[in-house]
Parts: sequence; structure tokens; C-alpha cells
Amino acid sequence: MLFYSFFKSLIGKDVIVELKNDLNICGTLHSVDQYLNFKLVDITVMDCNKYPYMLGK
Repeated sequence: MLFYSFFKSLIGKDVIVELKNDLNICGTLHSVDQYLNFKLVDITVMDCNKYPYMLGK
């Protein structure tokens, strides 16, 4: 529960999440649950050239 409490304190702040496939996503932390699933809003991909398919239309 230590990590859960820490991430709950970051709700509403800008964060960068690094996924296992080396994709970095920047966004505002909207919510987190006890399993440490994150919901981000207003996201952007940090390396658009490497992941062009992640760009919105």
C-alpha cells in the first residue's frame, strides 16, 4: 500500500510513464487503483518519430 498511497498523492500532476516496450507517455494522472493501474489524460508520446502510430489524427 506504500506505492498506492504515493501514486494517489500524484493525482492531478503531470507524470511520465515508461512502459515495458520502452514507450514513454507523458500525461496528467487522473486515477490509480490498488493494483497500480493508471489512468492518464491529455497524453503525449515522448518519442513521436519512433512511435508515429501513437499520434492522434
